[in-house]
Amino acid sequence: MAPSAPLLTVRGSEGLYLVNGPPHFTESTVFPRINVINVTTKELLHSFDLPKAVCLEFSPKNTILATWQPYTTSKDGAAGIPNLQLYDMKTGTCLKSFIQKKMQNWCPSWSEDETLCARNVNNEVHFFENNNFNTIANKLHLKKINDFVLSPGPQPYKVAVYVPGSKGAPSFVRLYQYPNFDGPHAALANKSFFKADKVTMLWNKKATAVLVIASTEVDKTGASYYGEQTLHYIATNGESAVVQLPKNGPIYDVVWNSSSTEFCAVYGFMPAKATIFNLKCDPVFDFGTGPRNAAYYSPHGHILVLAGFGNLRGQMEVWDVKNYKLISKPVASDSTYFAWCPDGEHILTATCAPRLRVNNGYKIWHYTGSVLHKYDVPSNAELWQVSWQPFLDGIFPEKSITYQAVPSDVPSEEPKVATAYRPPALRNKPVTNSKLHEEEPPQNMKPQPGNEKPLSKTALKNQRKHEAKKAAKQEARSDKSPDMAPSPAPQNTPRNTVSHSTSGDPEIDKKIKNLKKKLKAIEQLKEQAATGKQLEKNQLEKIQKEKALLQELEDLELGI
Repeated sequence: MAPSAPLLTVRGSEGLYLVNGPPHFTESTVFPRINVINVTTKELLHSFDLPKAVCLEFSPKNTILATWQPYTTSKDGAAGIPNLQLYDMKTGTCLKSFIQKKMQNWCPSWSEDETLCARNVNNEVHFFENNNFNTIANKLHLKKINDFVLSPGPQPYKVAVYVPGSKGAPSFVRLYQYPNFDGPHAALANKSFFKADKVTMLWNKKATAVLVIASTEVDKTGASYYGEQTLHYIATNGESAVVQLPKNGPIYDVVWNSSSTEFCAVYGFMPAKATIFNLKCDPVFDFGTGPRNAAYYSPHGHILVLAGFGNLRGQMEVWDVKNYKLISKPVASDSTYFAWCPDGEHILTATCAPRLRVNNGYKIWHYTGSVLHKYDVPSNAELWQVSWQPFLDGIFPEKSITYQAVPSDVPSEEPKVATAYRPPALRNKPVTNSKLHEEEPPQNMKPQPGNEKPLSKTALKNQRKHEAKKAAKQEARSDKSPDMAPSPAPQNTPRNTVSHSTSGDPEIDKKIKNLKKKLKAIEQLKEQAATGKQLEKNQLEKIQKEKALLQELEDLELGI
């Protein structure tokens, strides 16, 4: 039976201990040093003598404990001993040991029901079934495979794999359904791109689509210190798209809503924009600009927190994303960690070492902005880690959103307002309200019936694209029926749309028709380029010939 509130695990120079969750916040019990404890019964399960272990991870159902220690070899050059161990939590015995040289991606990946486990080994992903690590059930082989991510949820299991580009070939991400890995058409979907030194792959909860953040280490245009990022959408039904972000700059964060029907991206040079997109990659709601670099959906998906941590001041915006209404704007200064409580009501922020070694501590907030509990670590101590006790989905029901701040016994702290530096020559003069950046307000991007509000840049771009396609179809119908009277041209007809005249000379008419077909094909290529599609060299050369073709068409028609 689940407790009324999740416990909090705290680790630092003072030791490792448990804290009861809201509303009590008292220390749970005297917690022994590095042992495996059943937090429900408080009994010691196992104790392991692993003095060199630096990483550990439990499997989703807590049946396996994975530990990793740095890989070492002997002085005579002999191969080192296995440094990745998998322990059975029932018996405490070591089920299997592997050699895992790199700390990056050291831990095997399990499906949520632990039926499937996978790890990356030299151009292959090895799959194990039912925690039987003595037999490799299946292999996915791809040359130079760099990373993979298992899908969440039940069967059928899916896997996204990334292979970096080399020798002029593009990088690509492919989606497969386990265990169908063989054959040229085994992949459910494929997306290739050139600008990618590394990628981050994010499955939605229903395992129907993956978001891929492709990053380069260096921005060759020199516009960004962070390199260059692009956001791609890949669905298991084969659909893929480049997500058009209306502001240039880095992509700080991308998160799926638990509904799997929309996602939020935080992007652009500061002040950054934040936008919610649907599965068609169309913007649904734009939060405007602000000092933010992270986004966090609540476990139930009905609340979204936009935050500015790291080199920003810790401003948070808490939004009701069903009604797109701002709930609160708390400030968690110097925070290095954020986590939603599994109950969907409380928020944990913390300042931890080694990111910051001063003012370490943590706070428990209600999403309405009230601080319910605060703990400051003594000045001679450090806080290293703090985390909520995990729970399965559905344990805590979704509650209706309240906008009134809940009462708290913790004294409220007024955030320190930093005043802008003023040189001595200006200190006795009136302050001007000049701004470095124009602030953009939040905007609902859903089409509203009868709303004459000006469209955003992205909406206008999509509208022009739609009108261009409509005009091209109309022109094609006119070509098929030359005897019919042409209908009036749309207002935004492309510039290569011309009247259908005949010269009486079949050869000239044939040339005119062929020129129109070429221009129509060029218009379609330009539309594809506008959506972010990578064009081939010969396609780019066709676009460059547009001006000459238009001149040739004009000369022929003037001679008619």
